[in-house]
Amino acid sequence: MLGTLFHRGSTVVTALAIALTAGTLISIATPAHEQSALQPRGYTTVIPWHNFPGGAAPRSTGAAASNTIPLWNYSVTSPVDNNTYTGQMVGRSPFAHGARTTNVPAVIVPLIMNMPDGGVFDPTVSHTCSPAGVPLTLLQQSPILNTFDFTFNGVDIGSGQYVDDFQRANFWTDVSVTGDRYHTTLSPVTTLSAITINVPKGSGQTYNASTYGGCGKIGVIDYNWFVPYVENTLIPTTLAGKALPTNFPLLLMFNVVQAVGSTDISGNCCVLGFHDAIGYPMQTFTPFDFDTSGVFQNVSDTSVLAHEVGEWMDDPSGGNLTPGWGNVGQVSGCQNNLEVGDPLSGTPDITALMSNGVKYNLQELAFFSWFFRQNPSLGAGGIWSNNGTFGTTSSLQPVC
Repeated sequence: MLGTLFHRGSTVVTALAIALTAGTLISIATPAHEQSALQPRGYTTVIPWHNFPGGAAPRSTGAAASNTIPLWNYSVTSPVDNNTYTGQMVGRSPFAHGARTTNVPAVIVPLIMNMPDGGVFDPTVSHTCSPAGVPLTLLQQSPILNTFDFTFNGVDIGSGQYVDDFQRANFWTDVSVTGDRYHTTLSPVTTLSAITINVPKGSGQTYNASTYGGCGKIGVIDYNWFVPYVENTLIPTTLAGKALPTNFPLLLMFNVVQAVGSTDISGNCCVLGFHDAIGYPMQTFTPFDFDTSGVFQNVSDTSVLAHEVGEWMDDPSGGNLTPGWGNVGQVSGCQNNLEVGDPLSGTPDITALMSNGVKYNLQELAFFSWFFRQNPSLGAGGIWSNNGTFGTTSSLQPVC
């Protein structure tokens, strides 16, 4: 994800600093989409697995499969550099050619954000900006959490949640022979009571979205305040016994984004969401913006969560390395992690009209074969993304 941010204590450092220390590049990207000086830019990020007991990284994500979300291991040799890459994804291996449906419990946590200037951003009440309605209800009825019959690249993938069907399409060469038996779903889905967060003075600010051609209000909170709050208070204390290593908390915010080190919407802004992994056994979660402001390019309703859930599924620890790639999507410069949303951020969304009459927006995602330059692709349609943007071999980059 863009400019991958690693959090330690109360200090945010870029991946460049980590790379210089560890000798391994993970991300030194900056936004590739150019916008006017006035127009805020939206991007996402990842915080790789950290906050280990005793400070030392364990050798695995959990002592046993029952101690964290279900994970499977892969090993692939990339033809672009002849190096072998290993990693873990959520679910069970698609290469097993068998019945491998996996359910991962999801927990929706609505966050009511009270800004110090009086702005209130509440996902549990109705709003009029598109799509109109209660953001929490709209999320509960979305294709992130409900089935839809998706067709990707001209291939009918079958009925599934969006990221479940993406993962089926991701490894279509292998899973298509199993019929409809391979799935990785968010189930069961539990919704907790809303948590009200009073943002401290200096850590939040309210803006009129109309200033930027949008609708309603938009809140900006300081990422440097928010991340420690979530990691050290919200997840382990406020949500104790509810946010567990064996489930996936979805921290729902409404029209609230993050600026790094400030609340300036025109500064180092705007983080729309991130996925994070902390502790041992590994606890994963994602805070995200359900956006109806219309301020950000090709960002609406569930597009941010589609990005984050896709990246959580294929890179849950934030540490799955790939051959270097870059200068595409939200990334300028080079990046070398398996963040399936980043190369296609800003592209037109896939849409799904659900039974509630709402047409949801879902970000296009890049296939495993694109990152490792596999030709032919394992993915649906024999190409390298699920909506055809990476449709030719010209999309397969040399090592960045």
